[in-house]
Amino acid sequence: MEDRRPDPDLLLAKVRQEEERGREGKLKIFFGAAPGVGKTYAMLGAAQQRLAEGIDIVAGVVETHGRKETEALLAGIEQIPRKQVEYRGTVLSEFDIDAALKRKPALILMDELAHTNAPESRHKKRWQDVYELLGAGMHVYTTVNVQHLESLNDVVTQITGITVRETIPDFLLDRADEIELVDLPPDDLLQRLKEGKVYVPELAARAREFFFRKGNLLALRELALRRTAERVDEQMQRYREVKGIREVWPAAERLLVCVGPNPRSIRLIRATKRMATGLRAEWLAVYVEAPHKVKPSENDMRQLAEHMRLAESLGAETVTLSGHKASEEVLTYARERNVTKIIVGKPTHPRWKDKLFGSMLDELVRGSGDIEVYVISGDTGEPVKGLTVKQEQPKTKMSEWILSSGIVGACTALAFLMKPYVEVVDLAMVYLLGAVIVAGRTGRKPSFFAALLSVAAFDFFFIPPYYTFAVHNVRYFITFAVMFMIAYVISRLTHRVRDQAEASRHRERRTSALYSLSQKFVHERGINKLSAIAIRHISEVFSSRVVILVPDDHGRLKIPVTGPDTFALDEKEQSVAQWALDHRQRAGLGTDTLSGSRALYIPLAAASKTVGVIGILPRSPQTFFDPERVHAIESFANQTAMAIERAFLSEEAQQALLRAETETLRNTMLSSVSHDLRTPLAAITGAATTLLEQETTLDQPSRHELTQTIFEEAEHLNHIIRNVLDMTRLEAKAITIKKEWQSLEEIIGVVLNRLSEKFGDRSVSTALQEDLPLIPFDPLLIEQVLMNLVDNAVKYTPPGTPLDISAMKRDGEVTVEVADRGPGLPPGSEEHIFEKFVRGSGPGGGIGLGLAICRAIVTAHGGRIWAGNRSGGGATFCFTLPLGGEPPELEQEKDLPRVTA
Repeated sequence: MEDRRPDPDLLLAKVRQEEERGREGKLKIFFGAAPGVGKTYAMLGAAQQRLAEGIDIVAGVVETHGRKETEALLAGIEQIPRKQVEYRGTVLSEFDIDAALKRKPALILMDELAHTNAPESRHKKRWQDVYELLGAGMHVYTTVNVQHLESLNDVVTQITGITVRETIPDFLLDRADEIELVDLPPDDLLQRLKEGKVYVPELAARAREFFFRKGNLLALRELALRRTAERVDEQMQRYREVKGIREVWPAAERLLVCVGPNPRSIRLIRATKRMATGLRAEWLAVYVEAPHKVKPSENDMRQLAEHMRLAESLGAETVTLSGHKASEEVLTYARERNVTKIIVGKPTHPRWKDKLFGSMLDELVRGSGDIEVYVISGDTGEPVKGLTVKQEQPKTKMSEWILSSGIVGACTALAFLMKPYVEVVDLAMVYLLGAVIVAGRTGRKPSFFAALLSVAAFDFFFIPPYYTFAVHNVRYFITFAVMFMIAYVISRLTHRVRDQAEASRHRERRTSALYSLSQKFVHERGINKLSAIAIRHISEVFSSRVVILVPDDHGRLKIPVTGPDTFALDEKEQSVAQWALDHRQRAGLGTDTLSGSRALYIPLAAASKTVGVIGILPRSPQTFFDPERVHAIESFANQTAMAIERAFLSEEAQQALLRAETETLRNTMLSSVSHDLRTPLAAITGAATTLLEQETTLDQPSRHELTQTIFEEAEHLNHIIRNVLDMTRLEAKAITIKKEWQSLEEIIGVVLNRLSEKFGDRSVSTALQEDLPLIPFDPLLIEQVLMNLVDNAVKYTPPGTPLDISAMKRDGEVTVEVADRGPGLPPGSEEHIFEKFVRGSGPGGGIGLGLAICRAIVTAHGGRIWAGNRSGGGATFCFTLPLGGEPPELEQEKDLPRVTA
């Protein structure tokens, strides 16, 4: 009786999953094909029903877009006030997640799941807000359109020609406890668009020209229906597994074709493809390895690999099963995958084989139950394109023949020793032991020879008449036959176990190498490093020389890294590699495309594009192209492609970030410079206009005042332009630091003299260490640093407040400090204030380059600069200048007097 009990492991996993999910809220997604189908309306309708049931409901984010019928459904539902976020001069209204967590309703409505939150929000995406709400135990209703699914992004772009920037990961749909499809025919949706129920008239007209075309809407509707159907199918499969239901539920067609190395499999594969296309169904190509069968030849394995590759190219999922009975394995797998139709080939072997060994077709038909079985006749068909390098059959070594003969001889000697103590029939067991030893150490032919030689030795030495092959008792012929058959079967089984163990070791080594490769890829960045890692691993595993080529900006292949494991490409090999890149197909050695090449070239096809080509030059082409090895090579190539794609994407992201920062910097600079240039220019223009128009009526003091204004504003304008030019030259490293041994006292005195008129009634004190030595620095640049620091202190502090300048030697450097008693620096701005275009909060003006120039100059001298707040109020700016070597001695040193202005 068939066991229909549920799988206990699946039940246990489901219980654990339900326990984990029981602590979280439930997620319901209202899923649609396009904006305007009524997702928000359906969500609010469902919310009103739950509200009538007494459920505590809050609207976190609901976008009605001005639709009155949608707004009416918000009646009676509490709304969480939006959080106002200022970004680039614009105030954005965003979801307040902290208020929602504090309120903690039973159910919260979150419209537009794919929305991107404003910068500086807790989460970048709204779906991350939803995840936090679910983790807090709240149930969530949300809406999303099919074009926002990450896996369908490229498909939607291809259909509509529009790249959707806001996407959500597909696992959100898998996480959802319930998905409700909100569907609307394209004609009805276009009518709603025309009536202004989707967008305002201006946007609606533009939408009809691009996104809201009928063909686009039909395709998006099909995508939404298919994605929902896939979700329902997954739920049905899980239910069948948990409940232990083995019968097929034909809710959706799924086909399975049985393939093998027989050339007739080609027709079966193509026929199944046609059936799957007509039924719009998934299909699988399955091969069963049966250990009790004769091991397929190398040619059969190569042919099977090509058949599986053909099925994959036609869209099938290929599967290799292993079991003692092929029919049982096929039926078991078909029920697990809910297959509705099985396609097999019509048998062409003699009928007596079915009577003797059993018929797979008969077993499939009798055991299929609700699954339909299609039997298709096949012809030979044409060969499939693929790797066609002829393999060299392994030759039996003479040492194996000698070893097999020696082991039989040793068994004979042992049997002679045992003969007085055991029966003659028992001596045959010694020879069977020898057959096992021979099979474990030699090939099939020496093993067969050992079995035959064992029977002959047993007859010759131990069956009367002795030392002759004559046999008087006929019953010994049965003994010989059984002995030979047992020895032969044991040797075959031993060879099979040895082959399987060898294959397992090969697979284990390649799997380990593939895992090691993926681990190395995780910890490295850059195309050159990734290419070197891939070359080293692939060359070691496959005993080949390897080269990786990546396209340049013009699509031409180049070699990023060379080494002892690579090989040089001439013009011919380069063209073969280029063909593989352009056509995304294998080419070169062992293929039907440009097979005269000395290497095999495999395109590195990633998800977005082909990122390069890998060239493999095997040291032994005759044994290189077995199907398992080619499959392993493709696995390595896929890993390499993903790693290189990640490197390309990282570089593109870095370039995009750099471009964005450059654009932001340019806009900031233009905004700052244009604003600050406009002020002095307006003053100059106004004063000059007054002088020209009222030259005869103005008295001398007025003309002097206007002239003084023109002069001062021109100086201000010159200061701004000089700062911009200095910053540009410093960043371009166009300024050469000319260090000379200078006296810091003299530079401070020059700065104070130049700014004396700006000090007004404030006191300026200097406190310089008495034994301050000469310092190596560029006098003009350090003078500019001090000018900027002192000038800033005057601009951003109230009149009459003191200014203190000090310098002292400590730890091989001189520290200079400029301190004031103004309002000080805002907390947290001590480092930020030295960035470009950052201005203080006072009335000083400027474009925010003075301190950035100071930092660039001090850094170029090998020093440091920082800012902070003084105890008792005010700000302090300090910078250091390193002392290099011993300064020259001065004939006479003069102390700088205290300056009070």
